[in-house]
Amino acid sequence: MKKLKNSEGLYSFASSFIAIFIGIIIGLIVLLISDSSQAWNGFTTLLTGGFISMKDVGQVLYLATPIIMTGLSVGFANKTGLFNIGGPGQFIVGAFAAVYVGVKWTFLPASIHWIVALIASAIVGGLWGMVPGILKAYRNVNEVIACIMMNYIGMSAVNLMIRKTIFDSLKNQSLPIAKSATLPKLGFDKIFISGASPSSVNSGIVIAIVIGIIMYFVLNNTKFGYELKACGYNREAAKYAGINEKRSIIMSMVIAGALCGIGGALLYLAGAGKSITVVDKLANEGFNGIPVALLGMNNPIGIIFSGIFIAYLTQGGFHMQTYGYAPQVVEIITAVIIYFSAFALFFRLMLQKIGKKNQTENANAEPVVDKPVTTSESTTSSSENQSDSK
Repeated sequence: MKKLKNSEGLYSFASSFIAIFIGIIIGLIVLLISDSSQAWNGFTTLLTGGFISMKDVGQVLYLATPIIMTGLSVGFANKTGLFNIGGPGQFIVGAFAAVYVGVKWTFLPASIHWIVALIASAIVGGLWGMVPGILKAYRNVNEVIACIMMNYIGMSAVNLMIRKTIFDSLKNQSLPIAKSATLPKLGFDKIFISGASPSSVNSGIVIAIVIGIIMYFVLNNTKFGYELKACGYNREAAKYAGINEKRSIIMSMVIAGALCGIGGALLYLAGAGKSITVVDKLANEGFNGIPVALLGMNNPIGIIFSGIFIAYLTQGGFHMQTYGYAPQVVEIITAVIIYFSAFALFFRLMLQKIGKKNQTENANAEPVVDKPVTTSESTTSSSENQSDSK
């Protein structure tokens, strides 16, 4: 029990739970202010909407797939001491690479078409993340500033490239991908179905979970992961220990960019009829990875669960509209919960502080020690025992 009380996992879980609980309570208050007569119905629908049918469960997994990947990207960079806010740019350029391969490279065998599209998204996303990494490593340019600039460059570049290569002018979006580039369903369309209407879930959720497990293993069980984390904790100390800190910074951003790029591919190769729209707006999935990573405490396994949780709220919020709530109210509630998830780290620090204080008080408490028995006392006791025996 003492080991469990002092474990990092317990602090992380408790702090995330507190953040979620506070966010949900404030969401209920927002509903009461908006429409008190339907507040409770709307609130229960928010909490149970992801389980109304098997199709809803499938939609939760579908919505969770891209934000798990962007959350892994942010969490991986944070573990190595970097703040990757370039998710929107890396996400959209990776998505464009995957969609371009899906539309144009129809000469590929159907069995590997979607795999090549995924690889293309990882390469392009990684290259996009490498630019802030190089600037950080060699010129000490703040990665936040560099990533923000790369976001807008990526958005504008993708809009231009779509217009020049794979543009559907009637719909102002990219052309639909070939069927061979669609991610395999793995039978999920037969499981997560309601009536004759299947959900959009596919093998993407399996890919995201497997990548999350791989990231956990790399960070905690490999020399490469140790070097990345050591560089994140203290660049100078890592350099003194013989670690190439410049290479570690660049590789960290490359991997983070690749994860975001794959997230974009998993969304647009899902076969849900979604195409890249030509608009001057950054991809929300890239930003949503930040609260997912914070809620998961930058732990790859925690990020998988937090991504599913955020998607669950999103699906529940979709059903709330049946009670007359405007979509904007649903977005406010979801945003409030996500906002408070950012306080998970604060709650964790507070819980750790309380735990250390209790440990200190217990350590300073006067221990109870049995009084040693002297020789004279032992002799007297022996004599009394002999007298009683007689």
